[in-house]
Amino acid sequence: MIKATLYSVKTTTKSQVKLPKNFDEEVNLTLLAQAVRVYEDRSHRGTHKTKTRGEIALSTRKIYRQKGTGMARHGAKSAPLFVGGSKAHGPTKEKRTLTLSKKLKRKSLDSALSVKAKEEHVVLANGIGSINKTKEAALLIKRIKEDKKIGDRLVLVALSEKNRGNRLYFRNINNVNVVTFDSLNAYLVYKPSLIIIDNDQFNTVTPIKTKKEGKTK
Repeated sequence: MIKATLYSVKTTTKSQVKLPKNFDEEVNLTLLAQAVRVYEDRSHRGTHKTKTRGEIALSTRKIYRQKGTGMARHGAKSAPLFVGGSKAHGPTKEKRTLTLSKKLKRKSLDSALSVKAKEEHVVLANGIGSINKTKEAALLIKRIKEDKKIGDRLVLVALSEKNRGNRLYFRNINNVNVVTFDSLNAYLVYKPSLIIIDNDQFNTVTPIKTKKEGKTK
């Protein structure tokens, strides 16, 4: 059973709750590393390129005669050997995109969520739908950061579909990335130091019951 701290937006109270089953899956670190590699690769635009010999704006005449100079034989100054020349075997604008199947995407996401949950880097926030100012969102983030003692490191806020409009109040806060829970992937979960999940996302999250004290007569 994986637990997480549930924070309230309007009050300073907090409690412990059970997380859904996919937060307690077996962690596949090999698959998680593969998924992070794929998502990082897809973040590059693939626009990097260097000029070939034919694209260098230099004369193509032979710079000196073939023999009799005591120096190595050379052709045009556009050769890669010379300053200002071309780049040998340089990158082109080709984009080789790595992919993951839907099944592997789901498994890698579950592994990432499990890692964060087991490290106690996942918390829930109750009442996010009532936030209507950036100041209120910032105060919530600050309170959770201070409680978890993570300093000014990156935080991911995962909103429910119901409260997706509230991303307006989180997006201008420094070191805070805000997405909807349904758009999470292994890379987004792996990168931040803390994940704050909108409690409205889970209908089955139940508080952990504490033992009741004996009745007094």
